[in-house]
Amino acid sequence: MTANTYRAAGVDLDAASALKDRIKSVAGMTLGGHVIGRPGFFAGVYERSPEDNLLMAASADGVGTKIAVGQAAGNYKGLGMDLVNHCVNDLLTTGARPAFFLDYIGLGHAEREDAVEIAEGMAEACAAAGCVLLGGETAVMPGLYSGDELDVVGFIAGYVERDDLLGSEDAEIGDVLIGVPSNSPHTNGYSLIRRVFDIDDHPEVLNETEWSPDLGRSLGDALLEPHRSYLDVLTPVLGKIRGMAHITGGGVFENIPRSLPEGFGADIDLSSWEVPPLFRLIQEQGNVDRDEMFRVFNMGLGMVLLASADRANEIMDLVPDSWIAGRVVEREAGLEQVALI
Repeated sequence: MTANTYRAAGVDLDAASALKDRIKSVAGMTLGGHVIGRPGFFAGVYERSPEDNLLMAASADGVGTKIAVGQAAGNYKGLGMDLVNHCVNDLLTTGARPAFFLDYIGLGHAEREDAVEIAEGMAEACAAAGCVLLGGETAVMPGLYSGDELDVVGFIAGYVERDDLLGSEDAEIGDVLIGVPSNSPHTNGYSLIRRVFDIDDHPEVLNETEWSPDLGRSLGDALLEPHRSYLDVLTPVLGKIRGMAHITGGGVFENIPRSLPEGFGADIDLSSWEVPPLFRLIQEQGNVDRDEMFRVFNMGLGMVLLASADRANEIMDLVPDSWIAGRVVEREAGLEQVALI
């Protein structure tokens, strides 16, 4: 059986990374002196003036092809929650709390209820995050979106005190990486998931409950579990950690380095946690290589906190179900920054 890859499912992560680098270089020409940090972090941070202690943070993201799975299952409210929570978590990596959220919904036609259900999910997640759903754009564009196709994108903004700002320059060699569990694939890897389970041609598989007894529910319910928000659980440790990585597209290999200085890397201890059943099922059913799984999915690591080793126990006492998943190490340029050990 030929091994499945994200590239075979239509997503070339290397090409996507190269494209993002080109876009970052273009965006970099506009940054000027008011932007703190570097392009490529989970959220941008902007200062109105060097004397202003209150900084603005902002981010944008989408739900990806999880939309196709939600449509196949007729489950739309969760997609709205996915969108908000993903953006909240990206913003949180800077230490910022959300202030307001904007959305874009693109549709092929307007006679439908699914967009309203998505908006309901966004409103519920915004309320839980103490965030205002300020507005957005609902665009009807037949021809660009065919039939019942749709897309949703979110934009979030918030604030952080300068002294509380998290970035990518504070980590030190020997720091621990504290894992915080995910509750699902969140919003990443669904092109590969759709290929593994042949969901596009056989949506009825989402109703099946016999894929794995460890799931304890249907495949569709497991796949469409809304993206977890880490805002409440991680707020108590924001003044105690050095940094944070949200494990989204690109898995541990791409996202942990976004929170590390140049010349640093991370060793991830695979024996420190048990990969959740859903990811094991995807790997076995799709014959997906281990490293490919960790490049595409969060594998049960929803967030990774960077902290000094002497504060690890204090932090883990405050964050339920967290554990030491690895350490920050020195790593030569040109080598993969993250190693699975």
